Amino acid sequence: MDLDPQNAFSAIQTAIRQASALIVTYSFSVLGAILLLLFGFAVAGLVERWVYAGLGQVGGFDLTLRRFFSKIARYVVLGLVVVMVLGQFGIQTASVIAAIGAVGLAIGLALQGTLQNIAAGIMLLALRPLRIGEYVEVGTIAGTVEEIGLFATRLRAADGVYVLAPNSTLWTQPVKNFTRNGVRRNDITILIPNTGNIDEVQKSLLGLAERDGRVKKEPAPAAFVAELGDSTAALTLRYWTSVNDFHSAKTDLNKSVRVTLNVGT
Repeated sequence: MDLDPQNAFSAIQTAIRQASALIVTYSFSVLGAILLLLFGFAVAGLVERWVYAGLGQVGGFDLTLRRFFSKIARYVVLGLVVVMVLGQFGIQTASVIAAIGAVGLAIGLALQGTLQNIAAGIMLLALRPLRIGEYVEVGTIAGTVEEIGLFATRLRAADGVYVLAPNSTLWTQPVKNFTRNGVRRNDITILIPNTGNIDEVQKSLLGLAERDGRVKKEPAPAAFVAELGDSTAALTLRYWTSVNDFHSAKTDLNKSVRVTLNVGT
């Protein structure tokens, strides 16, 4: 079949015109998309800084939460920018948003445990049942808090062991915070024969506590009969100290009671 030169030339001209129209059309779309991306990144950075600075004005707002929410604000703005850029090329943004939502739901189901830790981390940072430097006990987990992250909390156990606890574990169980109130109470209980002089022993116990500078004057130390047995009586010395003095005062007073009264504690 012979090719008509005139028809071939017309077809080439038509193709060139269509290609030129497409290039012009998409050139403007690409240029607009680039400008929109640049503008979007600038706005996202500004929003991130505004949110970070604004949350900093809220008294006691945790630094980790400030960073987290400012990053979330940044990514929300960038997500909107991406949807707008896709709209520049004629893509249905409603379909894109629906697809993003479906992907987000799938990721959320797959990372359910991780999201629980993030939610628990936010609650721990917002409500502050534990803070860095405090000694806490949560179930079988105990130690001094060294870092509270969005996923897990790092602690140092009393024997120096490194402990990394998921935030969801810390949030769903009662927290015993030994540091928060600043003071702690201790009881030293001794056994004496029923034939012993209870009044003299009580005076001796109170004297030991009152002479120790680490023992608080308020609440005042007390010595009392805690329990009576067939042949012995249990006497308890109760006193309060600061958190920092608790262990040293406990060991020293245990020793003083043992040496002074020559009894078992």
